[in-house]
Amino acid sequence: MSNSSSTHPSPPLPLAGLRVVEFTHMVMGPTCGMVLADLGAEVIKVEPVDGDRTRHLLGAGAGFFPMFNRNKKSIALDLRQPQGLEAAIRLAGTADVVAQNFKPGVMRKYGLDYAALSRLNERLIYVNHTGFLPGPYEHRTALDEVVQMMGGLAYMTGRPGDPLRAGTSVNDIMGGMFGAIGAMAALIQRAQTGKGQEIDSALFENNVFLVGQHMMQYAVTGQAAEPMPNRISAWSVYDVFTVLDGEQIFLAAVSDAQWAAMCNAFGWSDLLAHPQYATNNDRVRLRPTLLSELRRRFAPMTAAHIAKRFEDNGLPYAPISKPEQLLDDPHLRATGGLADVRLTDGERAGQTAPATLLPVRMAGERLGVRMDPPQLGEHTQELLDSLGYDAAAIAALRASGAVAG
Repeated sequence: MSNSSSTHPSPPLPLAGLRVVEFTHMVMGPTCGMVLADLGAEVIKVEPVDGDRTRHLLGAGAGFFPMFNRNKKSIALDLRQPQGLEAAIRLAGTADVVAQNFKPGVMRKYGLDYAALSRLNERLIYVNHTGFLPGPYEHRTALDEVVQMMGGLAYMTGRPGDPLRAGTSVNDIMGGMFGAIGAMAALIQRAQTGKGQEIDSALFENNVFLVGQHMMQYAVTGQAAEPMPNRISAWSVYDVFTVLDGEQIFLAAVSDAQWAAMCNAFGWSDLLAHPQYATNNDRVRLRPTLLSELRRRFAPMTAAHIAKRFEDNGLPYAPISKPEQLLDDPHLRATGGLADVRLTDGERAGQTAPATLLPVRMAGERLGVRMDPPQLGEHTQELLDSLGYDAAAIAALRASGAVAG
């Protein structure tokens, strides 16, 4: 699966030459590092000598490590041993950016917090990925699901009385993205001032940003937002329809022009001429009656037939796809949206699997996979060499268990 259709040499990536050292695990911190790595930075993942726990997760966590750790190097250090910690501090001292997502106080305990490292390098940019920004909640333990529940997202996603988390790690992933945005903004400012700074990105505040439109709705109108399955839609046709053989398809007509196009596409001149359906707001007022009639009319048709009519008339529609079906999506394949990475752990170690790339193009190309997710400690030797450790010192570190790889 190619990540570029261009035959010309790729231009230098925008963050080439920058070094990022990440003390991260799970999803949030690794996402920040992945974004910076995809953009060209040298990203070094500091792992425990027995490896990042996400290498071995089952079920819903099985995709964490191969998805969020491409384009990175791995060094395995035991921070509980003085020699391993010294190597970590040396390594962090060479970084433009340090990123971490451990509980408050953990990095300070090891002397790897911003206050300590910035004394070694005032140009350092340090990105904390936390559950909460400093305040009353900052010492709580946060997970994506925790902040979805307390931050209104689960309420908005589920049916009334049945809060439901979103079906992916939205806050972890977006929190890591905001950490990367903060780091890139700080890099620009450093070019002007010569000094780095500390960045904080937090799950709870990310979640609140996501539901901000619903908060603003209440602030502006005085009407509380209903959960999405129970909301009053702004559009008359904007729903999932069950059609022939039980297939489902999402259909929409969000303007008067689209309503007319839909009616004409299916020969429904009676609906188009109906005086009570003249405008979108008219149709919204009669939405339950209208949707019932549309469901009756669409029910005997196949999803493929409806999709073609909508496609031919420029109308919004969508199949109800499962994630695994996207692995063979013709658009993703044609546009280089997937790229193979080598799996490092588990029963399929050494085999490849398709990973989704960042959803942007730069200079006409997708940001691809330059390096597979690393083996545990794959770059330990290389990095210790670069830090000035000689062969005897490296052998001693290995013998003591302070490093692995």
